[in-house]
Amino acid sequence: MALKVLMFGWEFPPHNSGGLGTACFGLTRALSRDTEIIFVLPKKVPVNSGFTKMVFADIGSIKIQHIDSLLYPYVVGEKYNDEYQTHQDSVYGCSLMEEVKRYAKKAGAIALSENCDVIHAHDWLAYLAGIEAKKATGKPLVVHVHATEFDRTGGNGVNEEVYAIERAGLAASDAVIAVSQWTKDILVSKYGVVPEKITVVHNGIDLEDIKKLPSRLKELKDAGNKIVLFVGRITMQKGPDYFIRAAKRVLEYRPKTMFVVSGSGDMEYQMIRQAASEGISDKIFFAGFLRGDELNSVYQSADLYIMPSISEPFGITPLESLANGTPVLISNQSGVSEVLNHALKVDFWDIDDIADKIISTLDHSSLSENLRINGYQEVKKNSWSVAAGKCAALYGKLCH
Repeated sequence: MALKVLMFGWEFPPHNSGGLGTACFGLTRALSRDTEIIFVLPKKVPVNSGFTKMVFADIGSIKIQHIDSLLYPYVVGEKYNDEYQTHQDSVYGCSLMEEVKRYAKKAGAIALSENCDVIHAHDWLAYLAGIEAKKATGKPLVVHVHATEFDRTGGNGVNEEVYAIERAGLAASDAVIAVSQWTKDILVSKYGVVPEKITVVHNGIDLEDIKKLPSRLKELKDAGNKIVLFVGRITMQKGPDYFIRAAKRVLEYRPKTMFVVSGSGDMEYQMIRQAASEGISDKIFFAGFLRGDELNSVYQSADLYIMPSISEPFGITPLESLANGTPVLISNQSGVSEVLNHALKVDFWDIDDIADKIISTLDHSSLSENLRINGYQEVKKNSWSVAAGKCAALYGKLCH
């Protein structure tokens, strides 16, 4: 009989704005082949009560339950306060932390209504929900760490309330899943989690989702430009300022290069101003937030994808790029570097090294082809089915 897993998260495609939603979708789709999944999701706007069943093309199903909540992906206290001002007479919490606690109280009631075998909570907004579900049912709790407060802040200005919730979730869990050894090391050194409690489960990708698409950057390519791509939330963690600084250096030697940015975030306007101050605004193209075929088409049009993250727990985008046939340059400060050998690797702060490797890839087709072909072979080994198998084995161990 299939195990029943009650999952708590806070974003799920198509309503996602970052890698967590992509990871939740890929993992649950693979798990649903042999496991029954109930995915509890807070919604920013009111929705009807009850379950919405989502079926994945003959390979199983999951049930999505929505809670009427103001929580939404990558929310911070200031943004939550702005949203709350439009709901003065509502039942929502008067602060982000109060709303997180309200979500947790709802989670306990939901857990009691479900005869689940395991509880699985994704990242800090869902940790208190997982704790309450465990208290209500006595079922084992798995805490899945996709990022820590030290990743999100680069280690500077850590939010003590968020850090406290993360520590509480880790302490209350029966097992911890870390998306990389990089993350596991942070959990041991910064949170005091014993290594034996942590299982590393690298994120994956499903190659069957990729298809050849018409180029969305044809005019830029036809004009003789090489394309260097940045994809991700435009936040400090992702190193967008280092991307601009590297672009400036590359353009001094290779002026026929265009730098394309796909994403949005709190540093977007800073990134635009930085490009202007460096005098390269005409060489930086902001494509906005893309997903699905639109994003895959941009990957396929690029000559090189770079991820200069300051602290990246994993980083699914390099796998997406390689799956679309485009070589990658990634920071050493990333979890995905653990599973990719055929990728250019740099320290995020070393602008000279980043620029040198960008130029080398653009100038030498043999290097680019080697990275592309061999990188694709490595991606084939990192499927969501492999990740789901490790999670399922952990569930079985906890239940028996």
